[in-house]
Amino acid sequence: MTNAPIAADIISAHNTARAPDLARDYETLGERLDRRGIPIDAIKDKVAAFHVAIPSWGVGTGGTRFARFPGTGEPRDIFDKLADCAVIQQLTKATPNVSLHIPWDKADLARLRDTAAQLGLGFDAMNSNTFSDAPGQTHSYKFGSLSHADAATRQQAVEHNLECIEIGKAIGSKALTVWIGDGSNFPGQSNFTRSFERYLAAMKDVYAALPDDWRLFTEHKMYEPAFYSTVVQDWGTNLLIAQELGPQAHCLVDLGHHAPNVNIEMIVARLIQFGKLGGFHFNDSKYGDDDLDAGAIDPYRLFLVFNELVDAEERGAAGFDPAHMLDQSHNVTDPIESLMVSAMEVQRAYVQALLVDRTALEGHQEANDALMATLTLKTAFRTDVEPILAMARSDAGAAIDPVAAYREAGYRAKVAAERPVSTAGGGGIV
Repeated sequence: MTNAPIAADIISAHNTARAPDLARDYETLGERLDRRGIPIDAIKDKVAAFHVAIPSWGVGTGGTRFARFPGTGEPRDIFDKLADCAVIQQLTKATPNVSLHIPWDKADLARLRDTAAQLGLGFDAMNSNTFSDAPGQTHSYKFGSLSHADAATRQQAVEHNLECIEIGKAIGSKALTVWIGDGSNFPGQSNFTRSFERYLAAMKDVYAALPDDWRLFTEHKMYEPAFYSTVVQDWGTNLLIAQELGPQAHCLVDLGHHAPNVNIEMIVARLIQFGKLGGFHFNDSKYGDDDLDAGAIDPYRLFLVFNELVDAEERGAAGFDPAHMLDQSHNVTDPIESLMVSAMEVQRAYVQALLVDRTALEGHQEANDALMATLTLKTAFRTDVEPILAMARSDAGAAIDPVAAYREAGYRAKVAAERPVSTAGGGGIV
C-alpha cells in the first residue's frame, strides 16, 4: 500500500504490546485443537486467504424512514469512501475489494483506478440503482423499473445496467448485482404475471451484454418498498430467474431479505446443490431488513450458513465460488468500526465451520442421532477462535485488535477536521 491512511508505526506499537499474550493464547488453542486432530496453522492460512468486500455506501452513516443523524467526518464522495475502506483493509487485511453503487459513485474512471491502486484496493461487483431517481433522469422509477408497464422506463433501466457493466469493465470488476424495488402496494395495482414477464425480458437484455468472464447476481427481497407484492420476492423466484437467464446468472443471498425464522442455511444448501449460489450480502436482522452488523443478533445462524459453505468447499461442489460482501446500514456506530467488526465476524464464522468434525457429523446424521449431530456443530461453534483470527492479522501486518488500533490512531478525528460537517437529512439509507 503506497498511501496507507494510518501510520505503520501506530500499528506496530499496537501489536508489540499485545504480541506476547497473543502468542500464549495461540499456543494454548493450538494444543487444544491438536487433540481434536486439527492443525491450527492450516486453519490460520485458510482464514488469511478469506476476504469479504466492503460496500462503498457502508462507510457513510445510514438512516431510518424517520430520520438520519449524520456522523462526524462523513465521506463527501467516492474518493473519501475509498480512503475509509482502505483503513478497514489496513487494520484487518480482510477487505481488499470495494463494491461500487452507480450512480452514487460515478467519477472519473482513471482517477478511480489510480486512487484504488494507491490505497491497495480493488473493485468487487458493480451495483445498479433503479430503486430511486437520479437528477436529470427522464423517466421515474416510482412505479417500477425493469418491470415497469412503460417500455421507455424499462429501457432506461436496462441502459443504466449496461452503463454499470461498462464502468465495471473499465475498473476491473467482474460482476453486476441487480436488486430492484419493483412491486405493488395495493391488491390489483399490478398484474403479477405480466410484471414478471417484463422483468425477465429486460434482464435478458442486460444478461446479453455481460462479458464472458462476468457473473450476474440477482437479489431477492421479501418486501420494501413494495409492501403488498415484490417482483423478486424470495429465493424460489430468484432461482427461476437465474435458470431462465443462463449459466452466468446466479442468486445473491442477503441475510436480511427473508421473513423471520426462515431457514436461510437450507436455502444456501439448495442453491449450492443446483449450482446457482452467487454470493452473499452479510448483515444481521431482528425484525426484517434491519441491515445490522453481521453476527450482531444471531451469530449461530451465521455459523450455520458457513457450515453449508465449508461443506460445499470440502466436497468440491460443482460451480461453487461464492462472492462475499457486507451490506449494512450504520445508524448509531462509527461505520468504519462496524465494518471492521463485521468482516471479522464473517471470518470467525468461517473458521468455526472449518473446525466441524465432518466425519463424525456425517456418522451421526446417517445414524439418526440428532443430539450428537447438533452437539458436533456446537463444539465447533463454542470454540474461541479469536487467537487464530488475531494471529492471521498480525502475520499480515494488520492490527491484532483493529478497533482499538483505529481509536488509538485517531482517524475519525482527523477526517472530521478535514471534511465539512454534514447536515441532518431525511429518512432513508445513504
